[in-house]
Amino acid sequence: MSNFIKNANWRYATKKFDATKKVSDEDMQILKEAIRLSASSYGLQPYKVLFVENPELRAQLQPAAWGQSQIVEASHLLVFANITNFGDTQIDNHINNVAATRGLPTDSLQGYSDFMKSKISTLPVENRNIWTSKQTYLALGNLLNAAAELNIDVTPMEGFEPEKFNEILGLTELGLNASLVATIGYRHKEDATQHYVKVRKSEEELFINL
Repeated sequence: MSNFIKNANWRYATKKFDATKKVSDEDMQILKEAIRLSASSYGLQPYKVLFVENPELRAQLQPAAWGQSQIVEASHLLVFANITNFGDTQIDNHINNVAATRGLPTDSLQGYSDFMKSKISTLPVENRNIWTSKQTYLALGNLLNAAAELNIDVTPMEGFEPEKFNEILGLTELGLNASLVATIGYRHKEDATQHYVKVRKSEEELFINL
């Protein structure tokens, strides 16, 4: 646990990446697995994660991310896209996956399926989209912690225009919406932000004991 705290203090939102340094395929596979194993409500993972590798496509996305250099300089660009209008079909797919993975008859999970549908599918579409978008933050958290363990920098980014990302990446047609962006790579030695003392609330201000 001491390493976890040390890594948490080490990481920061990198402002300038070293474009000459690339994260290895082996380390990227670990980060993918960390994302895949992330917690999510009911285990539904109501999102997709896009790895945008095409340099021309990344250059198109940069203006829609307020011109931030990380979009084109980082080793990898990830877009967390929540599934829109999530409902019965996706829940059925999940139930089938549970049954196949655990060797259970699908019928034995009918009660669980009906419960999820009663809590999710009955919500207004806007509420469901907000909920699926929130789930992407859980996956991002796992990515941040796993990357810090590997001394790989990740910058979580909300500073972008989702509608333009959706248009450029063709997400709307896929039933997806750009929720979060994360750039992955290695900090540039000229990034002054890495030397800033981390600022957080004190325990007394942040926590409440009841």
